[in-house]
Amino acid sequence: MEFLDYYKILGVPKGASQEEIKKAYRKLARKLHPDLNPDDREAQVKFQQINEANEVLSDPDKRKKYDQYGKDWQHADQFEQARRSQPQGGARHTAGPESFSGDFDAGGFSDFFESLFGDAGAGRRGQARFRGSDYQAALHLALRDAYNTHKQTLTVNGKNIRITIPAGVADGQVIKLKGYGGPGVNGGPSGDLYITFHIADDPLFKRLNDDLYATVPIDLYTAVLGGAATIDTLNGKVKLNVSAGTQQGTKVRLKGKGFPVYRKEGTFGDLYITYEVTIPTDLTDRQRELFRELADTSPNK
Repeated sequence: MEFLDYYKILGVPKGASQEEIKKAYRKLARKLHPDLNPDDREAQVKFQQINEANEVLSDPDKRKKYDQYGKDWQHADQFEQARRSQPQGGARHTAGPESFSGDFDAGGFSDFFESLFGDAGAGRRGQARFRGSDYQAALHLALRDAYNTHKQTLTVNGKNIRITIPAGVADGQVIKLKGYGGPGVNGGPSGDLYITFHIADDPLFKRLNDDLYATVPIDLYTAVLGGAATIDTLNGKVKLNVSAGTQQGTKVRLKGKGFPVYRKEGTFGDLYITYEVTIPTDLTDRQRELFRELADTSPNK
């Protein structure tokens, strides 16, 4: 696995405080967010890297392992266990991440693991298998993207992975891709890839579980006299009949016009519309006169 210097990625010194790490991450996340760089592949890769760096360095336990073991930090527990189980006097220990010069692969251990056992460990290496480390990735989607099942490619540790995203995926939902994590050690199984979805807010629709909510403006004349209103949904326009005397804040439900239910093809939530009556501000003199006449005949006068 390619070594990623998390401190360098975030632009902070190794002794940076948690507050400095958080501040640096937020600054870079705003700059590299996919919504601001939709066609910049390099920015998307860097965005994934800063998320990975922040996940490790903002966790005291993970950061401690990373500081001690460098690129092999996810195998820290196995290394410690191996060190404790070796015979006394049989180890040549070289501490510190600077000694990590070999990558894990299917043919053997890293140089770091070899330094624990020395030449005497050669006979044992074929017997020890370690599962590969799990990877974490974040995938940012627009609400309208999450409405339809579609394919998308994401880059994890420099490797492009094409996945199918089912319609109805939720903000914060995590899915696991088995075997797409780090390679196993000495023939061990590969780790898994965990993808966390982040769904951006939509300018027109608010989502709550599988239901959608929207505000639709109607003019005063339609509200008073009745008429029709054409509204947008996520799968096209719909024409609604507006009853005469419709009040500000009146709500209507459009059954089955909400968000698709995850993993239930053909099943949808509902769309709730709230009418917002707009008051005209550019009346002609004649229109004002008509409103005065109407006001004079009001039974509340």
